[in-house]
Amino acid sequence: MHIDLPEKRYYKIGEVSKAFGVNNSLIRFWEKEFDILKPKKNKKGNRLFTATDLENLKLIYHLVKEKRFTLDGAKKKMKEGSKKVIDNHKIISRLENIKQELINIKNQLS
Repeated sequence: MHIDLPEKRYYKIGEVSKAFGVNNSLIRFWEKEFDILKPKKNKKGNRLFTATDLENLKLIYHLVKEKRFTLDGAKKKMKEGSKKVIDNHKIISRLENIKQELINIKNQLS
């Protein structure tokens, strides 16, 4: 999954949910369900997601939405083979970024 967000230190939940194409409530739900999601909160209590949080969200999104794992299944998969799952996800993510760059180059040449 390729998300299109500018390079920033922190992202608001609205930006994140829009980039992933899901509701804010789903992001908050995943935060409660998955221990690896720990966004910072400002004085108002607004969630601020880092680049690491986005990578974790990509992994969760990939397992739950694309691979159709249940939440328990995704948690198990992340715990039992976390290194392998994360490495595979990083490879897929890099390939998707390369694909997007090639599409952009193709469109510029047209």
